[in-house]
Amino acid sequence: MASTNPKEIVAELPTYIRVFSDGTVERPRETPFVPPSIDDPLTGVSSKDIVISQSPPVSARIYLPKLAPTSDQDHPQKLPILVYFHGGGFFFESAFSELYHRYFNIFVSQTNVIAVSVEYRLAPEHPLPACYHDCWDALKWVASHSNQNNATNEDPWLISHGNFQRVFIGGDSAGGNIVHNIAMRAGTEPLPCDVKILGAIFSHPYFCSSEPIGSEAVTGHKQRLFCLVWDFVYPSAPGGIDNPMVNPFAPGAPSLDGLGCSKIIVCVASEDKIRDRGVWYLEGVRKSGWQGKLELFEEQGEDHVYHIFHPDSEKAMKMIKCLRLFLHE
Repeated sequence: MASTNPKEIVAELPTYIRVFSDGTVERPRETPFVPPSIDDPLTGVSSKDIVISQSPPVSARIYLPKLAPTSDQDHPQKLPILVYFHGGGFFFESAFSELYHRYFNIFVSQTNVIAVSVEYRLAPEHPLPACYHDCWDALKWVASHSNQNNATNEDPWLISHGNFQRVFIGGDSAGGNIVHNIAMRAGTEPLPCDVKILGAIFSHPYFCSSEPIGSEAVTGHKQRLFCLVWDFVYPSAPGGIDNPMVNPFAPGAPSLDGLGCSKIIVCVASEDKIRDRGVWYLEGVRKSGWQGKLELFEEQGEDHVYHIFHPDSEKAMKMIKCLRLFLHE
């Protein structure tokens, strides 16, 4: 009689993710996927999904705000482009989730930009640095539309309405970490059609290091969730939690004066357990000699990514208004 092996948990971050002996993965906190929509009834924003690459599989949900009527068909309205990397610890959530779809319908209606929300590969099935490569490929794909003869799987919204002099990158939490790594790569590697990143939005960015900073407790620091996440998603990282991709000030890390953008805004929240990491990063950029414009936005009395969970709240709207100025100034 054949023996049956019970399905056992081989790795987990309790309440967030469980990996089983048969290779299956459960993500209890992930919100359901929802389809894109044309002319969202609440905001008028239209969205659609597009495949950027088959191998590796990279896709995106693109959002277009309701455009003002124009009689000049030869000169359509041009909008800033925000290439966005969602949060979720590199291991859960999605550009197609209900959470981010709702956020972007509201965000795009209020900021009047084209948003390209990237669906990158998740750990642990695809450990880091896979997501960094996917997000760079997505940014290259967007930039390639600056010369429409250069784009593959070209998107008419980007060609007709994208302002390639105003390309931004942004992300929350783990996505904010991706923003840093993409901006560093853009400082040394050109994008197609010589497109430049104008600005970078770091919303509650995820960074860590072996040494606690600010209000972080010294005792048990390496057992905190934010340290455990890195080991879970990038177990082979050279230097572990002091790898330059998560600790930009690690020994041997490249100088932040090489960030490949012209302006940066770092957004933090007073009750966020990684609030001090955002300020730590901003101060490090300031001290590096980087020549761009640097801005801090802090909200009092709010926790990690409050603006994603409650995008129509008064405080989230305040943050969106600040980001609108950043995107259009």
